[in-house]
Amino acid sequence: MNIVAITACTSGIAHTYIAKEKLIKAATSLGHNIYVETQGTIGVENELTKDSIANADIVIIAADIKISGKERFVGKRIVEVPTQLLIKSSKALINKLQEDLIPKV
Repeated sequence: MNIVAITACTSGIAHTYIAKEKLIKAATSLGHNIYVETQGTIGVENELTKDSIANADIVIIAADIKISGKERFVGKRIVEVPTQLLIKSSKALINKLQEDLIPKV
């Protein structure tokens, strides 16, 4: 599964980057490709490319604040969660998303 994500918290420091690291670790351990953009007090880092968005099966927005650039994801399946959920249960969230994307036979 190809995943793109944005993480952002109210202070734009700790939870933004913790959520990013947890998400990357969970996704790669499950064999998925992932690209994560952060939006924090120092601005946007690792901005998602048009290609990574185009190839994404799912967009995860883990944010406690309003993020910029949501219009880039028109036509994509978007899941929005608070950063705390991603920090605590990133692997479970990815497993659930994978189950939902794969049709049951």
